[in-house]
Amino acid sequence: MNALSGHRISEVTSTPLRSRYPRTIGRNARLGAHGDGPTAWAVTVRTEDGASGWGMAEGPESDPATLVGRPLEEVIDPDHGVLDPAALPLDAALHDLAARLLGVPVHVMLGGHGVTPVTCYSGAIYFEDLDPEEAPRGIDGVLASCAADWASGYRAFKLKIGRGNLWMTPEAGFARDVEVTRAVREAYPAARVLVDMNDGYDPERSVRYLEAVADCDLFWIEEPFAEHAEGLRRVREHRRRPGSPVLVADGEFEPDLEEVLDLARDGLLDVLLMDVLSIGITAWRHLMPTVREIGVAASPHAWGHPLKTLYAAQLAAGLGNVPVVEAVPGTTDGVDASGYTLVDGRLTLPDAPGFGLGPRLTAAGH
Repeated sequence: MNALSGHRISEVTSTPLRSRYPRTIGRNARLGAHGDGPTAWAVTVRTEDGASGWGMAEGPESDPATLVGRPLEEVIDPDHGVLDPAALPLDAALHDLAARLLGVPVHVMLGGHGVTPVTCYSGAIYFEDLDPEEAPRGIDGVLASCAADWASGYRAFKLKIGRGNLWMTPEAGFARDVEVTRAVREAYPAARVLVDMNDGYDPERSVRYLEAVADCDLFWIEEPFAEHAEGLRRVREHRRRPGSPVLVADGEFEPDLEEVLDLARDGLLDVLLMDVLSIGITAWRHLMPTVREIGVAASPHAWGHPLKTLYAAQLAAGLGNVPVVEAVPGTTDGVDASGYTLVDGRLTLPDAPGFGLGPRLTAAGH
């Protein structure tokens, strides 16, 4: 029997959300400046007996009003996730509601298979060396962002590279990518360092880069180029050399799930990155057993909103098989996330039911 029997949805409402980064986020290999924080929508799902769940809304187009009056047990099962495709945009809110009704954190409802606290990296190290355009700061700009995030509690950085795709000549951009990587490694010898090409490289350049930074102990390279088996095989052959343990992570951008899983089965991908919300918590619950069976890891993409990091952390702690979570430094107006604390690169999750998030009159964050 569904543990949510006896509850009926009475109302679904939406409100705008404003996220704020601690600094302006600049360019990456494919896109211009990311600004100081995006906007989004959140939904609240209420039941006739006064319970409520809240979360960011993302997913396929649907009309949440069609859920009003429905028994909650027809919409979500705590053991499996959202049951009705029309409710998938409310995935986070419904998981929050279900866990609140059960009186447990979401990660406990998901099984508690992961490790807590959850290891995080800062995903906010972009092309600070190229800004401002009238007086670029150079590598000191990148190191300043690393220093700010280190002071905030992060002990791992994901560096955006691929400057030669749009913003510099190919060779000058490649040289700067290498220079930045080496500078961050030298400044932070104990940090975990990851890099993200945002599809701004090709197979040949990817191998050249790995050779140039072979002594920098990278944890992974992410999205080196649009996923294709031939190119990934070339990268794999390089990684098979002694002393080249770097992982390859992909699957974030408009993924064909079956193709991504096939690449993983062929040993070409090590970490799968489908987004925590656009793919969804329910989809990840169904997908993770297959990912684990293949023998690869997951790290649901969370960039954009600080709240997505908290969802990904709950998923990591609940499902396991997530070695590190992408963190978005910042706050969300009107949301109290103080139950989440980051110390020495590890995010402690609240004991409160649901996602442990509540309203606040001023901006709050982790």
